[in-house]
Amino acid sequence: MEFLRRQLSDSAALPELSVLAVAVGLVTGVVVLLFRGAIEGVTWLLHGQTADGDLLNLELRVILPIIGALGLGILLNRLPPDSRRFGVVHVMERLARHRGRLPVRSAINQFAGGVFGLAMGLSGGREGPAVHLGAAASSLLGEAFRLPDNCVRTLVACGTAAAIGASFNTPMAGVIFAMEVVMMEYAIVSFIPVIIATVTATVLSRWYLGDVIEFSGLETDLRSLLEVPYIMVSGIVVGLFGGLFILLVKAVAEFRAGPFWVRATAAGAITGVGAIVAPQVLGVGYDTVNQALLDNFVWTTLLVILVAKTVASAACVGVGLPVGIIGPTLVMGAVLGGLLGAAGNALVPDLASDNALYVMLGMAAMMAAVLQAPLAALVAVLELTSNPKVILPAMLIIAMATLTVSQLLKQRSVLLTMLATLGVRYPPHPAAQHLMRVGVASLMSREVVQLPRQPEPAALKSALSTKPEWIVVDIPGGLPLVLNVEDVVAYHDDNMATARPDLTALPSGRGSAGIVDVRATLQEAMTELNRAGSDALCVIRAAPKKAPADEPIAVVGVLTREDIERQAWW
Repeated sequence: MEFLRRQLSDSAALPELSVLAVAVGLVTGVVVLLFRGAIEGVTWLLHGQTADGDLLNLELRVILPIIGALGLGILLNRLPPDSRRFGVVHVMERLARHRGRLPVRSAINQFAGGVFGLAMGLSGGREGPAVHLGAAASSLLGEAFRLPDNCVRTLVACGTAAAIGASFNTPMAGVIFAMEVVMMEYAIVSFIPVIIATVTATVLSRWYLGDVIEFSGLETDLRSLLEVPYIMVSGIVVGLFGGLFILLVKAVAEFRAGPFWVRATAAGAITGVGAIVAPQVLGVGYDTVNQALLDNFVWTTLLVILVAKTVASAACVGVGLPVGIIGPTLVMGAVLGGLLGAAGNALVPDLASDNALYVMLGMAAMMAAVLQAPLAALVAVLELTSNPKVILPAMLIIAMATLTVSQLLKQRSVLLTMLATLGVRYPPHPAAQHLMRVGVASLMSREVVQLPRQPEPAALKSALSTKPEWIVVDIPGGLPLVLNVEDVVAYHDDNMATARPDLTALPSGRGSAGIVDVRATLQEAMTELNRAGSDALCVIRAAPKKAPADEPIAVVGVLTREDIERQAWW
């Protein structure tokens, strides 16, 4: 097992990561199926149907989301704010601050809270919670086998992509979402395992649920190239609306007056009030997308649904309830696309394409604008609709919507905006990302001998006879000293008469060293080097919570600043 960990600490451990990716895909697929089945089961138990809330009577539309939000608010109010973070934002925060290690308690809260909240009609999606659960399962797998942190990061990406693939039946979109939105990097060493994990989870999902296309059955095409200017204008409109949604989520997230349960209940109340005029606001909302594709709504209904779904989703997501944000963007985009299609057909009925095309385009553009993920949105809509004719106009409207949000409105993605409210800087600097892909175990020198400050002459001679590269001197109550073996040899030859030479008296050497866990990445090692103000690190099995006491810590290797800088250069 130790050999496997050493191999995985290297940046090119593709065979080993590929095998682990299969396990991640299987585990994530099972978790996502359980989560989806639990939502449908609890929904049926609560109000006798698995569809969204448009079939509920008026009283239940209002009461259910309020009760659901109040119950979640009371349960989660007892937790510290750090433990009340869910979904994709939580995964990204743990990657930035906690080496990709996701706590099991948070995953349990996400599963139970997501099932209960969505079954009670809170406005949100199931994909964000699925990403959290898939990433947590991958992280826990890495923890169970004590895998290096650079490997855990890749496994988290595998779990993220596998969760999207299994939940949506969109394997390509899952891969691109993980790399474009969560990891925000493209590297071959990550791509291959992520693809394998996603294929594994999606195959498992299709085996159980069937190869179901979420929004299928309509073949639409761009009727005329004269629509291109209108599609460009539509992209700007979607981008403006997406920017408004980001600002609403940010405003709610930054509003922290009062206890959490009060804010959560207010979000449930907003959802319930919205459901009075638009029952489609409840739950995930994919039935609404299908109805919009079939052109079953008049424009006034589409407008009401759009406003109610936008406000309710911003409230539920911004407060921090355990529901996702990807689903609402698709629903909002579909409804807004339906409005744009209706307007186009009213203006030029002989030239405008069917409303269904604009519904698809709206989904793609809104997802791209809100998440700032143009490629993931394009592929997601292509796979969700199984309609390749949507590609060309979708590329155009996605480009316009994304540019509107990022350049005209100067907004980052909703995920990065929420991370900023938590004080998290994301993504890391490209140089830091490069160092995160490599573990210290792949570069550290293992030719190390530990000695006390004043070793016995025989012990010192025996240690030098093994021809190590480094001598680590244990300093009781302080950090160890790392010495170059050549300096120790010279000192030993000059002080043969000394019964017990003091190794701390050497005129040269590396000096005091910091300490780093053998599972750490090179980026973590560089951070520790800077913090300790040293040029070398002692690599140990488990980092201590405080400075070493009288008992010396077993050192398994030495890593120098030059080693890291050489890796960074190449």
